[in-house]
Amino acid sequence: MEDYIETGKDILFLYAPKAITALIILLLGLYIIKLIVKSSRKLMQKRNVDITLQKFLGNLVGWLLKILLFITVISQLGIATTSFAAIIAAAGLAIGLALQGSLGNFAGGVLIMIFKPFKIGDLVEAQGEIGVVKEIDIFTTKLTGLSNKEIIIPNGALSNGNILNYTTEGTRRVDLVIGVSYDADIKKTKQVLTDVLTAHPKILQDPAPSVTVMELADSSVNFAVRPWCNTADYWAVYFDITENIKLALDAAGIEIPYPHRVNISK
Repeated sequence: MEDYIETGKDILFLYAPKAITALIILLLGLYIIKLIVKSSRKLMQKRNVDITLQKFLGNLVGWLLKILLFITVISQLGIATTSFAAIIAAAGLAIGLALQGSLGNFAGGVLIMIFKPFKIGDLVEAQGEIGVVKEIDIFTTKLTGLSNKEIIIPNGALSNGNILNYTTEGTRRVDLVIGVSYDADIKKTKQVLTDVLTAHPKILQDPAPSVTVMELADSSVNFAVRPWCNTADYWAVYFDITENIKLALDAAGIEIPYPHRVNISK
């Protein structure tokens, strides 16, 4: 019994200082990590980093520091850390390979939140889709399509492709091509089209709308009709002008060519 007691005392005297030191390192390390995470979030707030990215990067920094702290603590206790480091490295490699696509989307999300090619509420066209930006997450961006459908685009593909932002400039040009018959008077047609544009209340006068002969096509003289409007009024102007032009041309007796079918009876 005395031998066991003596052995226990030796073990206690041997490991007690290490255990106390490890405990101090643990408590002090957790406190320092908390300060670092808090400071990093304040820094990101000052630089107007997106709130979603702030939370994600704050948590990522916190976990990485906690892993390093854990390795330091067990090393202080005299436990070999080589095996732990190898396990962590192997796990990291396996996770990286398994989540290769997700990591690409995460990197794309970080780039989008840093460089901000668009913001929530912008009308954008990307990856063959067009819609209003509804939500920007770490891995995906959600759009509300023009027919009120939800569109989810992975950030990896989004950040590596072309992005058309229709909202940034505040105004848009409506591009229409109007074809009339070769028998129509060009000057009269141009005046009718110009009158339609100047009469619409939502068409801007600066930049001024333009009507020009664009092409002498096979069966029509094509006019390029180019009015400007505020971005929010784009579709209203597009549909109104298309209808008003047809009515005005009909009223002026100017024909819009279309295929004619002739029935020949025997």
